[in-house]
Amino acid sequence: MKDAKLFYFDHDDILHLVFAEGEEADSIALSPTITAELNAHGEVIGIEVLHARAFVRETLLALAHTQQLKLSPAGQ
Repeated sequence: MKDAKLFYFDHDDILHLVFAEGEEADSIALSPTITAELNAHGEVIGIEVLHARAFVRETLLALAHTQQLKLSPAGQ
């Protein structure tokens, strides 16, 4: 994954992460808005995020909330 690429399609509000070049042979829905793209060997070659603006906003807010609570790993 050393050459991962990130693409954002503003018109469709889609975020596309490409981990490896190759043809998509299958996909797995990880959530209603996130899909993992697989090659013929079943390896993840990309991730597609629909409604990317909302996803990024919600993820960053959750991260900020976690930091504000100063959570620490279990057992510490």
